[in-house]
Amino acid sequence: MSPFLRPSRSRSHFKHKLHIPGCFVQQLSRERRGAPGPPHAPVSASLWRRLVVVQAKMAAQAAAAAQAAAAQAAQAEAAESWYLALLGFAEHFRTSSPPKIRLCVHCLQAVFPFKPPQRIEARTHLQLGSVLYHHTKNSEQARSHLEKAWLISQQIPQFEDVKFEAASLLSELYCQENSVDAAKPLLRKAIQISQQTPYWHCRLLFQLAQLHTLEKDLVSACDLLGVGAEYARVVGSEYTRALFLLSKGMLLLMERKLQEVHPLLTLCGQIVENWQGNPIQKESLRVFFLVLQVTHYLDAGQVKSVKPCLKQLQQCIQTISTLHDDEILPSNPADLFHWLPKEHMCVLVYLVTVMHSMQAGYLEKAQKYTDKALMQLEKLKMLDCSPILSSFQVILLEHIIMCRLVTGHKATALQEISQVCQLCQQSPRLFSNHAAQLHTLLGLYCVSVNCMDNAEAQFTTALRLTNHQELWAFIVTNLASVYIREGNRHQEVLYSLLERINPDHSFPVSSHCLRAAAFYVRGLFSFFQGRYNEAKRFLRETLKMSNAEDLNRLTACSLVLLGHIFYVLGNHRESNNMVVPAMQLASKIPDMSVQLWSSALLRDLNKACGNAMDAHEAAQMHQNFSQQLLQDHIEACSLPEHNLITWTDGPPPVQFQAQNGPNTSLASLL
Repeated sequence: MSPFLRPSRSRSHFKHKLHIPGCFVQQLSRERRGAPGPPHAPVSASLWRRLVVVQAKMAAQAAAAAQAAAAQAAQAEAAESWYLALLGFAEHFRTSSPPKIRLCVHCLQAVFPFKPPQRIEARTHLQLGSVLYHHTKNSEQARSHLEKAWLISQQIPQFEDVKFEAASLLSELYCQENSVDAAKPLLRKAIQISQQTPYWHCRLLFQLAQLHTLEKDLVSACDLLGVGAEYARVVGSEYTRALFLLSKGMLLLMERKLQEVHPLLTLCGQIVENWQGNPIQKESLRVFFLVLQVTHYLDAGQVKSVKPCLKQLQQCIQTISTLHDDEILPSNPADLFHWLPKEHMCVLVYLVTVMHSMQAGYLEKAQKYTDKALMQLEKLKMLDCSPILSSFQVILLEHIIMCRLVTGHKATALQEISQVCQLCQQSPRLFSNHAAQLHTLLGLYCVSVNCMDNAEAQFTTALRLTNHQELWAFIVTNLASVYIREGNRHQEVLYSLLERINPDHSFPVSSHCLRAAAFYVRGLFSFFQGRYNEAKRFLRETLKMSNAEDLNRLTACSLVLLGHIFYVLGNHRESNNMVVPAMQLASKIPDMSVQLWSSALLRDLNKACGNAMDAHEAAQMHQNFSQQLLQDHIEACSLPEHNLITWTDGPPPVQFQAQNGPNTSLASLL
């Protein structure tokens, strides 16, 4: 996520509004002095005259001093007046609708000819840099102003906000310009000199950890988050300590360092439960903690085991939505952070619910929550351009695309793949993070329309682009199924793939779901080889594992394949006992391919058993499923986006040429 955390809104006025200070020029205190009276003791006339002359000189000097002080005060007041006037105009233009950024910049630039004090000069450079960075494409001028603000502010004592805001913003700009080597030392220096300022020290640590994460240097990022957690403990901020530890836990999950994750999450759970503070902050910590737990279970393919945590997470987000979001500042400046806004957390909870529903085979539920999440995202993106929202949108689309392919809506899935391409075109970083997933989705689409050569090319491209173990195992499993369906064309490659995902030996990942899928693929291969007893052994193992974690789609696929094996062996009763529940489960998911396969088997079974009416009913069902799939197949292959199946290199293509019509075989659907 980018960034890990963000400052509380109550603090963010500095970043987003032009700061208008009360006074930058210290006013001189002035006393009114009366004329001195005659001395009480009698004196001679000459002495009196001398005293009168001296007193007259003193009075003249006092008058001159008073006049100079008055002039100095007037000058200070005038200086403050012009400065505040220029700032007021700049803020007015910045907040106009639409913003008048050019005029805002002119007002701020008008400060410098007055040769202001260093504090005003540094702050104005920061404000100009911020406005140019956030509202224009003039990164060169923005960088120049921010560098001046950082340089000048380091010479001014007690000027932390300007100093560290300049460092933070300047490092962001360096990263945007791909000058990461300039951003790192800048942040390190700012971290070194900010140790007496808890808020900024923590914020800069988070920022540098985020930078290392974007570079995929998760070890350095984890080290920094560990430093931050210890610092937060020392300054008495258990809340921010929990944020550092949870962020570290998130990275450890990404690295699959599960032995380190478990004790860390246990410690985080204790800190979260024991911390007493702002209710929204406490609940947001619980959401962060539960999201990590849920994603950990889902990565492990434990769909049934995750249900209690997922239920807690859903209840927690409901609690947060009812709490009043007040603006009371925490007493400890190190607590001035929040993980995500409430609205973003709601979308995230929808997202993990969709992930769970997809794995469990509750595809209608996945569709419902995807619609809710995408609607919420559209509203948020009208007001907020945070990159995390685009990431949420892409992940949601990736899951719903897989749902569409299973439910027999290939044309819609293809259009949504195109939508993911468009989102990735807008953000090179987003494309870098999701390129392998995008080619995997295209591979799955190619399989659904029986374009096996293109499917092989897409899966091979995805394998080249990923180093994520679970995604690699998922792709290899699907690529093996493509080679199995193609017969003897790729025997050597197929044997090599099957050995690399052998669930009986050293399976490469800990995912329960993927291991069960590997057993299914081995069973499918044995079925095509005519080794039916071996196939039954693999498929029964798949059934055992899928039933243990409610993996409904794997259960349905295994049942129908076992039914097919028993039908081939002539055991019609046992075949029927497999196919009927497969059909029921496939209808519940719904899985169109398994329904098509099951209805064909039921038709043939009933014919063989002499059940003419049941055979006719099954034949009618099969015909209906065939027509639906055929119509969707023709529609998908006729879309201009269908040409995406040939894209295997570089960024996503911008435009698509319309197809004259489908050019793929429909035999596998009938």
